[in-house]
Parts: sequence; structure tokens; C-alpha cells
Amino acid sequence: MAGSGPAGGTFIPRLLPPGQLGAGLALNRISFQGAMMLGPAVGGVLLGLLGPGGCYTLDAITFLLAFYGAFGLPPMRPAGDASRAGVKGVTDGLSFLLRTPVVRGALLTDLAATVLSMPISLFPLINAERFGDNPRTLGLFLTSIAVGGVLASVFSGTYTRLPRPGLVMIIGAAGWGISLALFGIAPNPWLGLGFLVLAGVADTVSVIARGTVVQLHTPDAVRGRVSAAEQIVGMAGPDLGNLRAGLVASVTSGPAALVSGGVLCVLAVVAIAWRTPATGLRKRPRRGGRSRRGPGSTGTG
Repeated sequence: MAGSGPAGGTFIPRLLPPGQLGAGLALNRISFQGAMMLGPAVGGVLLGLLGPGGCYTLDAITFLLAFYGAFGLPPMRPAGDASRAGVKGVTDGLSFLLRTPVVRGALLTDLAATVLSMPISLFPLINAERFGDNPRTLGLFLTSIAVGGVLASVFSGTYTRLPRPGLVMIIGAAGWGISLALFGIAPNPWLGLGFLVLAGVADTVSVIARGTVVQLHTPDAVRGRVSAAEQIVGMAGPDLGNLRAGLVASVTSGPAALVSGGVLCVLAVVAIAWRTPATGLRKRPRRGGRSRRGPGSTGTG
């Protein structure tokens, strides 16, 4: 995963024109979500038919087929100057992140959403405190988020065609925090599940828009490095967020931890967007009475 993720993140921008990048990322997201939803069900059926040994054998065969397909792919060398190897290459990627506000802001937005408002560790406590500790309700929490994510992916054309993916990213991240805060105060489980569906929609919108922003503003030479940083953020943020939520809930309550996290998420996302004009939340500063954009700019930040 640590090796394949950053490498896989470099393919889509080379295969699609910029105008179709968001749609390509959405299709990639659908395949991921579909596998996550169908995989356990298919695995259960195969386990009953083949047993554990047969399942592991089938898994090994499919991996070998995947390797065979990967080795058959043509080489895809970076356009322009090649990135440096080793520590120097890592330094190049970090330098790019530090001097590119829009990419840095996109990754900080993801951290704000996950670290401040990750709800997973709170689900059992919320279910016990608000919804009678019903195991059926608890099982629907994650499913509801997944349903929202699939819906947002299927209808991704409604927002991937918009000219400002940075603004879409900000709205999606803020919507994630708002939806989870509302879930924390929902008076009944069905309304709460509805808010979780909205949270899943907002999360997928934000993820696809963020990927579009990062890919559009990253040169090919450092795309793998930036994809690696994006993966680190995506893997570490939720774990830190679940830790934060549990610590806050231990001194308050589940709903208090969820609502406070959602509010902090929205405030942090708005602050990041305000400090990063390229996201589209506010206009770029002017110099000499003229906008910093060139006359041919499309405003796709």
C-alpha cells in the first residue's frame, strides 16, 4: 500500500486531459467504494464455499494476475525534468509543498476534517448514549456513510464540472463537519442516519475535489512525492482524529465530542481557505490595481 498508492496516484493525470481529471478521480473512487462494499459479502460467500484455504489460494491467484497485468503496462516516465532519487527527492517534494499554498492548503483541509471531526471511535458510545445501544443501529452507522459516498460518486458530474474545485473542496470539508455535528444532536436514529448519509456525500465531494486540486497544481516531476504526502495525511489523520474524539469523550460525552469536533472542523476549514485565496473562498490580493491572475486564467483554483 505504501508503495502502490503514490505510484497509482500519478497515472490518472497522465491519462486524462485536465477537464476530465475530476471525473477520472470519481470513477477511481467508485471502484474503491464498490470493492469495500461488495468485498466482505463476496468473501463471506466464498468462505462458505471454499473454506479458508480456498479463499487464500484464490487471493494469491488474483494477486499474481494483477502483477502480470502491471508488468505488462508500458513505462510512463515523468514529463520534464526527472525527480531526484533518495533523500534529495523527498526534500524536493517537501520544498514543493512549502512553496505551493494551494496544495498545502488542500492537505491541511484534509487534516482539519479528519483530525478534528473523525467520528468512528465515537459510534459505540453515541449509540449507547442516544439510541438505546441497539446493535442494529450501530451496524448502520458506517453503512450510511458509505451509501452517501457512493451516491456522491455516482452523481459526481454535478460538481466535477464546476470551475472551482478548490471551493468545492472547502464546501465538502465544511459539510462533513456540519453533518457530523448535527448527527451528534439528532433526536432519533433515523434522522441521525440521514445526517451520516450527508456526511458521506460531503466527504466524497471533498476527497474528489481535493485530489483534483492537488493533481492540477502538481508538476509531473514531483507528483509521486506529493501523492505520498497525501497518502500519509489520509492514513494518519483518521487515526489521530479517532484518538482525539476518544480523549474528549472521556472527559465530556460522546455527543459533546462529536459536536465540538464538527464545529472545530468548520472553523479550521474556513480559516485555511481564508489564508489560501487560490481555493476560491476569497479573491486573490491585488497588486497595482490588477488581479494576480493572468489574463488567460480560468480561475480553476
